[in-house]
Amino acid sequence: MVKNPPFKLAFLGPKYWPTWLGVLILYALSWLPFFIQIQLGKAIGLLVHRFAKKRKKIAQVNIQLCFPDMPADQQAQLVLKNMQQTGIAIFESGMAWWWPQWRVRRHFGGIKGFEHIEAIQKTGKGVLLLVPHMLHLEMAGRMMGITQQGIGFYRPHNNALMEFLMTRGRLRSNEYLIGKRDVKGLLKALKDTKLCYYLPDQDYGRKRAEFVPFFAVQDAATTTGTILFASSQYCETVSFMSKRDDSGQYYLEIVPMPRDFPSGDDKQDVTLVNQAIETAVLNAPEQYMWLHRRFKTRPNPKSPSFYK
Repeated sequence: MVKNPPFKLAFLGPKYWPTWLGVLILYALSWLPFFIQIQLGKAIGLLVHRFAKKRKKIAQVNIQLCFPDMPADQQAQLVLKNMQQTGIAIFESGMAWWWPQWRVRRHFGGIKGFEHIEAIQKTGKGVLLLVPHMLHLEMAGRMMGITQQGIGFYRPHNNALMEFLMTRGRLRSNEYLIGKRDVKGLLKALKDTKLCYYLPDQDYGRKRAEFVPFFAVQDAATTTGTILFASSQYCETVSFMSKRDDSGQYYLEIVPMPRDFPSGDDKQDVTLVNQAIETAVLNAPEQYMWLHRRFKTRPNPKSPSFYK
């Protein structure tokens, strides 16, 4: 469990000066009007599109694999918009970590389906919330915290100072955080009827994974870790959707999983998980994290990489 991490004097050393500089710049920019931050983010995104060839290539490959019937010009336009959203995400992290509550509320368009969470918790169970890697995820989490604080299940940052700052920022909308290796910690939180975030949509390798469809890719390595938690007698599972519209409002939605989930058939269950993620992605496809090598693990280890 991570809550109220202590400040360390080592953070003042030269090793962390570049981090401090970047963070202080982002902090100062976070106080600019929202519209200006969005435009600055788009500008940075254009630079990513122009110069970050490797990341751009990953997004191109993912979009081509997932939407093979989409015309090439539309694929290219989606990649461009996605790079712009990537730049915006930098500023959204600053907003989520440092904005006062009144300013967050100004951009909260509302949440649909929260009654599903309330109904589960009234039965004395916790809620496993399946969350896709949307680029505005930090801000969506902050918005969710307005309605109910949750428990974040996350990968600690390699930079100790960034881990400290990121954790403090995320604790503005979460009761506490749990490291991704603390399986018992997450199960306990579910037993305690907490709302727990779980992100099942990245390629974590072939260990504890099934190869099932994700959009047009028929054999995407998909973690069965979701089923480990969803099978707990102390919880029920729902999925999460979010988007930011053109006016700068963030909208959230809670969608229940099928009644027979999980069924006990891992392949069938993770297929349902992927379908829930697909629905969330199609809600705002340009705002999804296409920069991740989602299909790096092939069923046949000798198969060539999609990304070379």
